[in-house]
Amino acid sequence: MVALLAVLVGIPANFRAAAPEPQPNISVKGYYANDKAQRGRTVQAAVVMEIPSGYHVNANRPLGKYAIPTSLKIEAPKGVTVGAVAYPRAIVRKLKAGNNEPLAVYEGRAIMRFNVTVPANYQGGEIVLKARLRFQSCNDEVCFPPKNEDQDMGIGIVGAGDRVQRVNGWVFGGK
Repeated sequence: MVALLAVLVGIPANFRAAAPEPQPNISVKGYYANDKAQRGRTVQAAVVMEIPSGYHVNANRPLGKYAIPTSLKIEAPKGVTVGAVAYPRAIVRKLKAGNNEPLAVYEGRAIMRFNVTVPANYQGGEIVLKARLRFQSCNDEVCFPPKNEDQDMGIGIVGAGDRVQRVNGWVFGGK
């Protein structure tokens, strides 16, 4: 039946459509700069994308009018304040998939940082942020449908005078 249909519409019987490329496995994880957050203080947080070699995602401010931007939305418990997201600097590339038009993309590791302020009167022993990252991944030939990756980011809460330790220096700088 397929061969008959192919002949009727003028497609050679031995023609095989190319198999679609697999969508890359992009890792998305949330991190804090401290092991705990102090009441009445601000702690740095970040969402990190690990993009496999040979792939990229559109930047937060893509240059192409049809490119879907990477965007990070953070939902926090009542009273907890989340600052603006600082997106990484984009790399500008010209790719076949974009008709050799300049595109602003992220490759390798993309770190999106933001501050989280816990109110001094916060009652809970933990906060959990709900991070939703929306992005579109591509290789040099094709772009894949946009994806949403959700990440819960929990951190314990301690008093303003309690000791906290720096962690995840590879994300935030330092040790």
